[in-house]
Amino acid sequence: MRQREQISPPVVSGHGNSTLARRRGLTVTAAVVALGVLLVGCAPSGGVPADDPQNKPLDRYHTQELVWESCESYAVTALDEQYFPLAPNQPQCARLEVPMDYADPEGETASVAVVRIAARGESMGSLLYNPGGPGGAGLLTTMGVSVTLGESAITERFDLVGFDPRGVGATEPAVDCYSEDSTTEGDKVFERLGSIAPALTEADTQALVERCAEGSGGMNALANMGSRTTAKDMDVLREVLGEEKLNFLGQSYGSRLGSVYAEEFPENVRAMILDGAFDPTLQLQDRLLASYTGFQVAFDAMAASCAVQQACPLGTDPAGWTAAFQAILQPLGENPVPALEEEEVNFEVALSGVMGGLYSPDAWPRIITGLQEVQQGRGNELLALAYGISGFEVDGDTSDGSTEALLAINCVDEEELSADDLAALRTDAYEQAPFMDPGTDMREAARSHCADWPKTGELGIPYAHDIDGLPATLVVSTTGDPTTPHSGGIRLAESLGSALLTVEGEGHTVVSGGASPCVDEIAAAYLIDLELPEGELACTL
Repeated sequence: MRQREQISPPVVSGHGNSTLARRRGLTVTAAVVALGVLLVGCAPSGGVPADDPQNKPLDRYHTQELVWESCESYAVTALDEQYFPLAPNQPQCARLEVPMDYADPEGETASVAVVRIAARGESMGSLLYNPGGPGGAGLLTTMGVSVTLGESAITERFDLVGFDPRGVGATEPAVDCYSEDSTTEGDKVFERLGSIAPALTEADTQALVERCAEGSGGMNALANMGSRTTAKDMDVLREVLGEEKLNFLGQSYGSRLGSVYAEEFPENVRAMILDGAFDPTLQLQDRLLASYTGFQVAFDAMAASCAVQQACPLGTDPAGWTAAFQAILQPLGENPVPALEEEEVNFEVALSGVMGGLYSPDAWPRIITGLQEVQQGRGNELLALAYGISGFEVDGDTSDGSTEALLAINCVDEEELSADDLAALRTDAYEQAPFMDPGTDMREAARSHCADWPKTGELGIPYAHDIDGLPATLVVSTTGDPTTPHSGGIRLAESLGSALLTVEGEGHTVVSGGASPCVDEIAAAYLIDLELPEGELACTL
C-alpha cells in the first residue's frame, strides 16, 4: 500500500468532512466529485431485530472481546504518527471483527478500527461518533472531538467511541486505488475524477474498478463498503461494547449513516443527533443541485465579507461578484498559474480550493487572499486550501486514501446516472451555482466512474422514513450550510419524526465544535437526560 499523508488538523471545529481530492493537477470537491461519482438505486433492506433467529450466525461476532491498546500501531498517515502518541485524554484502540458480507457471515471478514476515550466522570455508556465524508477518518477526528468538546457534560458522562468505517483509514481492507508510481490506466482515470462528468470510455471505468479491487481486497470488498453494511458494523460494535441501546452523534455524511442505522435497527436506538443533515428524500440529481445552490449562497456570503475590505478582488457590487470571480478563475482553464515549488493551479484546482474554504467562514479570508494571488500570477493559497481538505500532503503526491473511500462508498450507495443525465446535471449545476462555471463548452456526454462497480444503488431513495419504534431523535441544521442545506434538515426531521434544532449562521455542522453554547446545552441535555426544550428549537452562531 502506498505511503499516506494528511495535513488536516487533529482537532476538528465542527465543519464536517466532505472529502475533496487532488492528485497532480486534478481536484475533487464535495460538489464536483459527486458529479463523477454517480451511481443505480434499488430498494433498501429491512432491519432485523437483535434477538431474531436470523442473527444467530452473528453470535461469534457479538461475543468477541475487544482488546484495548495504544493507538500508535493504528496510524496510517504522518499526522496520525505524530498525534496518536501525544493525544490528550488517553485514547485506546482496538479491532472489531465483522463479516465482509453479512449475507455470508461464515465467509471472509473485515477488521474495523475503533477508538475509545473514557468519560471524565461516571460513565453512563458509550457515545458513538462519525465525522462524515464519506471517507472521513474516525480515529483521528474522534480524538480531536474529545478536545473540542472539552469540559462539556457530554465528555463527563459518555465514553466517546469512534471508528474508521469500511474502506477507511486503519480499517482493513482500506480502499486503495493508486499504485506507487501512478502510471497504470486505472490511476490515470481516477485522477480525472476532478473533471465534471469527464468523457470516460468503458475501458476507462473497467481499468478504474480493477485497480481499486487489486489494492482493496477484491471485488467482494468493494461491493460491501456501503452505508447499510457500515450500519450493521455499528450494531455489532454496540453489542460488543455491552450497550443495550445506541447513543450516536453523526455529522454531515454521518447523518446518513445514523439515519440508515435507525432504519435498520430502530429498536436499538436510545439517542441520536444528526448534524449537517443529508436529505433522505432526494434522488441524487436533486440532492446535488440543492448542494450547489447552498455553495452559491455561501459564495455570496463570502463575497459580501470581502466587499467591505479594501482592494477586494470581487469588487463591492453584489450584482458583479460572480462575474468578477469568473474573470479571475476561468482563464486558468487554458493558462494555469504556478504554485508552491513545481505545481500549477488550473481552474479545477482553484475551484476546489475555493469550495473547500466555503465550508467555514474562518477560511473565507484565505479564499480572498488566494484570489488576489491568482491576479498576481500565483496559486499558492488556493492550492493549499485544496490540499488541506483533500487528504493530500503538501507535496501533492501522497494521500490518506479518503478520496478512494468516498468513491467506493458512494458507488455502492448511490444510483447511477446515464450519460445524458450527467450532461443535463452539469448544465443545471452551473445554473444553480454560476460561480462554478468554467466558461467552456461542456455539452459532451460522460460515463459514470461507477459504471463497472460490482454493486451500486444499495441505499435506495427515499430511505429512513415511516420507521416504527424509533425513539425521539434530534436533527441539527444550520441555515447557511453550504453543502447540506437547511431544507434537507427539515426533511430529515420530518422523515424520522425528529425534533429539529435550527441554527442561524454560516458553516457546515456545529455540535462538536464548541461554537455555540446554546447548541452545546441542548445537545447535552438530550443525550444525557433525553430532554428537549418545548416549542421550536433555535440557536444563533
